[in-house]
Amino acid sequence: MSGKELVFAAMPGGWEMVVIALVILLLFGAKKLPELARGLGQGIREFKGAVNGAKDELKEAQDSMESEGNTEDKETS
Repeated sequence: MSGKELVFAAMPGGWEMVVIALVILLLFGAKKLPELARGLGQGIREFKGAVNGAKDELKEAQDSMESEGNTEDKETS
């Protein structure tokens, strides 16, 4: 089995998604679903923002280390 086959085997199909949606609807009710979706969307946005912030910090640190390395090379030459 290749990696793609394993991924598709683990993903729920059409009927499983319908059953999951019905269970969520029964657990939380129709009035709570928009609130839950809004909260989930905000959480995803915050997570993406934190990931992008961490990437930016790592990029800045890498750039500063590279520029420090370049100045040291020039001084030793």
